[in-house]
Amino acid sequence: MTNAARSGTSRPVHLDDVSKAIIEQLQADGRRSYADIGKAVGLSEAAVRQRVQRLTESGVMQIVAVTDPMQLGFTRQAMIGIRAGGDTRRLAEQLAEIPEVDYVVLTAGSFDLLAEVVCESDDELITLLNSRIRNLDGVLSTETFVYLKLHKQFYNWGTR
Repeated sequence: MTNAARSGTSRPVHLDDVSKAIIEQLQADGRRSYADIGKAVGLSEAAVRQRVQRLTESGVMQIVAVTDPMQLGFTRQAMIGIRAGGDTRRLAEQLAEIPEVDYVVLTAGSFDLLAEVVCESDDELITLLNSRIRNLDGVLSTETFVYLKLHKQFYNWGTR
């Protein structure tokens, strides 16, 4: 999905029921074959392939592999609330360039930005906070919310 689409600055795309059904099939199993999806939604394999290509090229959807960070040795995840001065968009761009940061949003409320980080250890998190994030121009303060257990993480909210 494009940054504009994620931020809500673009116009919503209208999807017909068949495109919605294709997306829902892929959300259930991103490796499902075009032939199987076609059977489920009433289209040929070629027609499904063409629709999937249009949906991905337009930025409406992405097909990705979602990993479990714990199983890959990233034992520390945290959400960092950041209070900032100056242009928060510039700060968001700087945060997005840090490899350990996997999620950055501008917010309204007690924090100006939220950044989710994935680290191999508590020591790596401490170094990331003190040497990289808190040293960025515009960062006034941070508050770190360490994840104790990931209870739910799904990306299948459907197409409404």
